[in-house]
Parts: sequence; structure tokens; C-alpha cells
Amino acid sequence: MSSIGKITGTVCRLTHNDGIKRQFLNYIAYAPEIAAAMLRRQQAEAIISAREKIVEGAVSMVQMALKEIEGKHIVELDDTKKAAMVSNLLVVLCADESAQPVLNTGSLYQ
Repeated sequence: MSSIGKITGTVCRLTHNDGIKRQFLNYIAYAPEIAAAMLRRQQAEAIISAREKIVEGAVSMVQMALKEIEGKHIVELDDTKKAAMVSNLLVVLCADESAQPVLNTGSLYQ
């Protein structure tokens, strides 16, 4: 068993017929604080990757929604209303939690 700082492991040493000695690391264990830091980093990378996919899908859905609304002449949206719609859709589609309904008691044009 060899030890290098906070990393421990076992090394297998072999000598082949050609006389060349080779060493293979066949077991490695990290100190708990190193293992925890490595796990946090791996989890962060997975979260970032998942978020990128979520945002990519949300943007695609927003583009499709705008195209459908304009193509079917459902409603005329100026740039301000489009921006509000895009913002609201992205918040809903990218959120960790489900959307909560909001009752608007005023005018949409205030």
C-alpha cells in the first residue's frame, strides 16, 4: 500500500518476459474531504449540463409559440408584448418549481 498525501492506493508491479517492469494502480481511495469536493464538482457539472439542455428546449418552445401565434394570427403582439411573453414563458419553462397562477386585477396596458 502506497500513500501520497491524502490519496492512498495499491500498486501492482509486474515484470514481463521482455524484462520491462510495469506498475498499475489497481485501487485508489481519497480522503473524505477530497472525495466530497470531487463529488460537489461532478454534481455542479451535471447541473450545468442539465440547465443548458433545459434552456435550449425552452428557447425552442418559445420560438415555436411565437411562430404559431403570428402564423395563425391569434393576436397581434408589439415588441414590448413579445418581450413580456418571452420572459414569462422562459421563467415558467426553466423554473425548478411548477408555475403558480397569478390573478391580474389591473390592466395589461398600465
